[in-house]
Amino acid sequence: MKETAAAAAPEQLVETKNTASLKDFFLSLRPEQWSKNLLVFAALIFANRLGDFKSVLLSIGAFLDFCILSGAVYLINDVIDFESDRYHPIKRNRPIASGRLNRNFAMVAGVFLYAAALVVAYILNPAFFRIALLYTLVTVGYTYYFKKVAILDVFAISIGFVLRAIAGSAVIGAEASFWLLLCTFLLALFLALSKRRHELVFLSEEAAKHRSNLAQYSPYLLDQMIGVVTASCVLAYTQYTVSAETIAKFQTDKLYYTIPFVIFGIFRYLYLIHRENGGGIPSRHLVSDKPLLISIILWILTCVGIIYFPLLRGFF
Repeated sequence: MKETAAAAAPEQLVETKNTASLKDFFLSLRPEQWSKNLLVFAALIFANRLGDFKSVLLSIGAFLDFCILSGAVYLINDVIDFESDRYHPIKRNRPIASGRLNRNFAMVAGVFLYAAALVVAYILNPAFFRIALLYTLVTVGYTYYFKKVAILDVFAISIGFVLRAIAGSAVIGAEASFWLLLCTFLLALFLALSKRRHELVFLSEEAAKHRSNLAQYSPYLLDQMIGVVTASCVLAYTQYTVSAETIAKFQTDKLYYTIPFVIFGIFRYLYLIHRENGGGIPSRHLVSDKPLLISIILWILTCVGIIYFPLLRGFF
């Protein structure tokens, strides 16, 4: 049976306080979303540091630290969104929204994880710490204000992805590429707009109750924005692969062979949005949709092959 967007009123939900488990706490950190933090490895690959053991270890540390940071974000965000999440047919079953995990405990744990992650960030690299601190400020700002304002909300989400990419560069002492940051921002904007569209269509009349700024959007408006961002993302990535800077850095002009994987991935995601009612949880599609996952893996392998194995360039 196809799931509907109808949600029970908050008073109809069964409270299950004082039944929280370690599993509930772990689920509240949303480990399924941690795949977003893999973006910190982008700098490792495109800065030609994949063969540097120290850089690899630092990148792994940065990834784990961002997992702690993002977990803290989700804990605090779920506490703040406690009432509105109870109008959502899926989110109302989360440990905090359902009442299984105490809100006061979740807030304290979130603040503690924030502090612990920042301490670890400073130990890894002071420059990385500054980016992690800025990421913290952006996410807190999103939780309390940005997510209430149309357009500004998706920009804040996208900046969070860009900061992950910058953090990946900072932790290994590499310069963040303009092209890496631009492509990251546009791709993140594409995903954020797609998520808003999914929420608006899926929740229908209940959308504004769950997220007030959804009343400021419409499917047509979001489709227009998605169209602009999609074209911009493809053009930016294409320009990156053939730019003189890229060719000089990697001593090859063959990166343009990766363009079809990028276009297919974006088109596949658009298909999931419009034909499969997807787009609500981007990280889930990355691992559950085989064509999309295969496209991403092939893109990564092709990039690594072209950049790190000159002998393979003869096959292209």
